[in-house]
Amino acid sequence: MAKDNPVRAANERLAEQIRNEALTVPGSPYADKVVGIANGQVVVVGDSLREVDQRLRQIEPDPARCYIADVGADYETVQDVWSAD
Repeated sequence: MAKDNPVRAANERLAEQIRNEALTVPGSPYADKVVGIANGQVVVVGDSLREVDQRLRQIEPDPARCYIADVGADYETVQDVWSAD
C-alpha cells in the first residue's frame, strides 16, 4: 500500500531511520519514546501512545498522512497474548 501513497512511504522510511538511530546512537532523543510523524516529518515525541496520538491529531487531522512509531517496542520478539482483558 505504501507504493500507492508517497506520504505513507515517506513516513515509514523516516520511522525506520528513527528506530535504527535509537538502537545504534547512544543518547538518541528517540530512545524509548513514541514518535509521531506527519507528512514525512517528526512532529511530536512523547512518552505514551495516547499523548502522541492526541497531539498528532491536532497537528494533522488526516490519519492517512500520519504515522506513529513506538521506538521502545521490541519488534523482533514474538509476543503471545493469552487474554484480551
